[in-house]
Amino acid sequence: MTNELWTRAANELATMIAGGETSSREVVDAHLARIDEVNGNLNAVVRVLADGARAGADAADAAVAAGDPLGPFHGVPITIKENLDCTCSPTTQGVPAMAEAMPPVDSPVVERMKAAGAIPLARTNLPEMGLRITTNNPLHGLTRNPWTPDLTAGGSSGGEAASIASGMSPFGLGNDLGGSLRNPAYCCGITSLKTSFGRFPSAGTMPPANTPTLGNQLMGVEGPMARHVADLKLGVEVMAGRHPRDPKSVTVPFDGPPVVRRAAILSEVPGGPIHPAVADAVSKAAGALEAAGWEIVEAAPPEMEQCQEVWARMLSCDMPATVAAAAEIMSDEALGLLNELIERFPPDDVPAILIHTEYHRLGAAWAGFFAENPVLIAPTWTQPPFAHDADVAEGGMDLMLDIMRCITPVNLLGIPACAVPVGVADGIPQGVQVIADRYREDLCLAGAADIEAALGQITPVNPVAA
Repeated sequence: MTNELWTRAANELATMIAGGETSSREVVDAHLARIDEVNGNLNAVVRVLADGARAGADAADAAVAAGDPLGPFHGVPITIKENLDCTCSPTTQGVPAMAEAMPPVDSPVVERMKAAGAIPLARTNLPEMGLRITTNNPLHGLTRNPWTPDLTAGGSSGGEAASIASGMSPFGLGNDLGGSLRNPAYCCGITSLKTSFGRFPSAGTMPPANTPTLGNQLMGVEGPMARHVADLKLGVEVMAGRHPRDPKSVTVPFDGPPVVRRAAILSEVPGGPIHPAVADAVSKAAGALEAAGWEIVEAAPPEMEQCQEVWARMLSCDMPATVAAAAEIMSDEALGLLNELIERFPPDDVPAILIHTEYHRLGAAWAGFFAENPVLIAPTWTQPPFAHDADVAEGGMDLMLDIMRCITPVNLLGIPACAVPVGVADGIPQGVQVIADRYREDLCLAGAADIEAALGQITPVNPVAA
């Protein structure tokens, strides 16, 4: 297994292809064979782009033979979540009404990955409109966790995480409004990067992506998913920077000013207890960083519970319009979750101006925290992955808000966070977030790389049959 092409990192595959050690066609065929072998157990890949991928691989190999300039992902197959525009297939959003919604152009991140030589291999599953923390929809059905089929793969980029964790893809594209990159990375045992607000451009052509809500405009980001931290860094180098289709996007240097190598460890999360396996994961990460020369301190960032409250209220302000627009195309279960958010956080309870005042105040408070503690190590979820569809069962909103106590502040404040696995407990992946101040992806990735170097990768795995 360790020598199979489908087990390799994306950057390793690119080097092998460029150096003639293997061909892009061999790499693509190896991943297509892996999809055939294991996707039946997972339902993570929902559309295979075999013909286009093989044609792209042959063109990539011809470019190598001709001595043409090669991009950093030259000839490497990637997978793409089905809410990102890719002209090779529909942007379905996991909704039957959009099953044939073909985009006229690629999203900016897909466009840049293609320009870097990446080859779209397949599209991956998500919940309806990406609005749940698990992956199930009436168009494609349920995505299962490769470690145990009875538990969620996370969401909303659950198809991506399960695909990468099981070796069907070395690298994927997703997005994150409420943990949608980090939730599934945690559940499936891979790594992902929730980027700073504006670091990556975001734009779509199909509704609702071309008419984003205020909450999405202020908090939603695109990001990479992989098994190796080095691949995330390579993805940042390719996809970051201003794009004319996204007025919020910015070009910012990757490396920030030097800082002291100090990591704050969040071992107790405001708002309630955390599971012992979660506490153990934080301890493992802290030990790895201390061994790598980081100064470790116990510290909590300010007002985490208030951050989640403001995050929820910012989303709730958009929900009446979202529900009205989606009522005819979304399932009753998904709509019920959105309506429960409205009931829990009534949009008229707090004036919008006060929500944005708090947004600014909390951002300043956290920036002060990061001035003293450049990196924060926190749980990803406060509990292990839950059973399928527990988020839409009775008590689902309470479950979601409890689990996401360390997720939502990152979205509200527009700061980066790298989810990284640290081991396995009782057959389930363990992981943490490495969080830093805005535009300090370099610190997130540096901390995550040191954790990975000490504790290793836990994927790819052979999925357990349902």
